[in-house]
Amino acid sequence: MSTPLWSLGQFPWIDREPRPPRARVIIDNDFAGDPDDLYQVVHHLLSPGVEIPLVVCSHLREGDPFCQYDDSAEGAVSVVRTLFDVMRLADDGQVVRGASRALTSRTEPQPSAAAEAIVAEAMREDTDLPLFAVFGGGLTELASAWLMEPRIARRMTVIWIGGPEYETLGWPPPGPAETEYNLAIDVVAGQVVFNDSDLVLWQVPRNLYRQCLVSDAELRHRVRATGALGRHLYDALDRVRVEFAGYVGGFGETYALGDSPLVLLTVLQSFFQPDPSSSDFVIRPCPRLDDAGAARPSLDGRPVRVYTRLDVRLMFEDMFTKIAEFDAWLSAQE
Repeated sequence: MSTPLWSLGQFPWIDREPRPPRARVIIDNDFAGDPDDLYQVVHHLLSPGVEIPLVVCSHLREGDPFCQYDDSAEGAVSVVRTLFDVMRLADDGQVVRGASRALTSRTEPQPSAAAEAIVAEAMREDTDLPLFAVFGGGLTELASAWLMEPRIARRMTVIWIGGPEYETLGWPPPGPAETEYNLAIDVVAGQVVFNDSDLVLWQVPRNLYRQCLVSDAELRHRVRATGALGRHLYDALDRVRVEFAGYVGGFGETYALGDSPLVLLTVLQSFFQPDPSSSDFVIRPCPRLDDAGAARPSLDGRPVRVYTRLDVRLMFEDMFTKIAEFDAWLSAQE
């Protein structure tokens, strides 16, 4: 373990007085799986515009091909703590473990320290900072937290990377029809969030997160070349591409960093009238999810903000620049 050089809320590589954050962001992701979540969490951690009270390490689906751990939630904790070590970042209690299994009932939460922590953060009375809870994997911890304390629904905005395409808004990927990856982690939790809850929801469905492509050339020159953190990020993704190349018809020159919109929509909002104004959305009635994870239109569903276009230029240029800026500072400390 390396000696930490900074803590969350500190930005010693930025040459100016710290500014107060605009919002709080609870991060929940399946860090033992697809390494796109590492890029997202690093980008969030390096962003002074938000306060991050929790980094929730959630589980994957049983038998997930990305996972190399017997317990994916525990593995996710290990992955995040390794990342913190590479970044020389102190864990001051923000990293919390989610449940190891999906929900088995739409009325019973899956107990975990993470679900309890989400409730506690949402119910705080000592801050006026708006709260976002962002999810790049399954919805187990969100559904459990809402089942434990439904009042959290009006105290935060949920942003989820996941779910199938909306009719007229996008086409599914080629190949046989299958349940969208993040929804398949816990379909019952998805039913709680979509069918049962009154949570305020912004959604980035599959057709949109698949557009968040970066090239290998970009990653080599804008990530791998930026010190220990960049090499760690690049190598994590490259291992997956090498391992799966035989299954997807070759190595390929792009990768979808599909969790990165969680940063775009929370951190990179407009200065005046704060909102993710450089991206587009429509308001649709919340669909109902069936037991297979298929979305059924429901005219009486509560309004959901469904994103239809993302400002990928702003999103990735900001990420590349922050990684380089951080590396210049970190390299000077060693």
